[in-house]
Amino acid sequence: MNKTAEYLERFLNGVKKRNPGETEFQQAVSEVASTIFPYIADKPIYHKMQIMERMAEPDRVIMFRVPWTDDKGNIRNQRGYRVQFNNSIGPYKGGLRFHPSVNLSVLKFLGYEQTFKNSLTGLPMGGAKGGSDFNPKGKTDNEVMRFCQSFMVELHRHIGEDTDVPAGDIGVGAREIGYLFGMYKRIENRFVGVLTGKGIEFGGSKIRTEATGYGAVYFMENMLQRVGDSIDGKTVAISGSGNVATYAVEKVNHLGGKVVTLSDSSGFVHDPEGIDANKLEYVLDLKNVRRGRIKEYADEFNSATFHEGRPWIVPCALALPCATQNEINEEEAKTLLKNGCIGVSEGANMPTELAGIDAFQQAKILYAPSKAANAGGVAVSGLEMSQNSSRVSWKEDDLDNLLKETMLNIHDSCVEYGNEAGHINYLAGANIAGFVKVAEAMLSFGHT
Repeated sequence: MNKTAEYLERFLNGVKKRNPGETEFQQAVSEVASTIFPYIADKPIYHKMQIMERMAEPDRVIMFRVPWTDDKGNIRNQRGYRVQFNNSIGPYKGGLRFHPSVNLSVLKFLGYEQTFKNSLTGLPMGGAKGGSDFNPKGKTDNEVMRFCQSFMVELHRHIGEDTDVPAGDIGVGAREIGYLFGMYKRIENRFVGVLTGKGIEFGGSKIRTEATGYGAVYFMENMLQRVGDSIDGKTVAISGSGNVATYAVEKVNHLGGKVVTLSDSSGFVHDPEGIDANKLEYVLDLKNVRRGRIKEYADEFNSATFHEGRPWIVPCALALPCATQNEINEEEAKTLLKNGCIGVSEGANMPTELAGIDAFQQAKILYAPSKAANAGGVAVSGLEMSQNSSRVSWKEDDLDNLLKETMLNIHDSCVEYGNEAGHINYLAGANIAGFVKVAEAMLSFGHT
């Protein structure tokens, strides 16, 4: 074992020892460290200043109880979190997730990833993540409002437009952001850009809802164009049916591709004829208005069938996992490859398990890791912050052009740092490009 491998093993053992049982966080750190340690092997200053060790420790973890009352008058109690990971290059920035799976390990992994993702955008934003084990599904609007208001009673102490600017994530959409911002405004008596993903009427940005899905597709198109190809005419499998997935479908359609799958926690639909604009309108109504299950799509359209499990058994040229973490395992990755998949762009956060990533890397397909591919959402969030600070609202076309430019810049940074004898290792490129900016800022600050 060489010195770099020994140092990496010692580092990862230390992370596991300090964070026992936090498998998602350990996975995220391992994925980044495996590419960073070879890069810093001949750069002793990073070792001397313990940069990787410091990056793997959040600046602070805030955990609190959130009591609320349901419509039957019962007192309910949830746990709330905010993990402020690293603010070396700007105020903490990252979403809030409301889902039963939320725990400290998940939020630490998301906050750690967010640090590198935000760095890649080129905007001055640090990394954070937060949320609760509260499940908005099946709750009335009044129940969700009471929970959000109680959550903000504690969270407001720890956030601010120049301190920490949360956004939405799984389970936190326009409705939840509205309730959260309304309570913040009432408590603080200030109207400032303390949350992003707000409604257009009260300081939100155009295309914010679309940005993550659009960005993942733009990144895929950038990878394909670099090798003289395009999305046009290709069959695409997409998982999920929320904002990221549905707007990825919309953009794939615009670029001439054919999306044949969408999914939710109950299973997936396969529509060999493609999910066109009319069918997509049905999905948007199903999920955003009626809050139904994706199975209903197959009941509505004769061209589609519903299946339990995940969509990665469906043959496709391109795959966009847009649901949640660890939704592609090693076997599913190999099935995608066997069925002719040539490109993967991750719309969700860390949707591929480490063994699945290894399979993609060994096959040398076009593989865009989430910290690069899904950075479009936080990029437009950063632009929303800028609009709030200057009390202006930019045009949709201008924002879309800025999003395209940001995704191309991220792509080019990955190419710069991931060029391996003619093959572009986008995983290494994204990790190293994101690391360098944060690391240099940390070095500038000394050992704070």
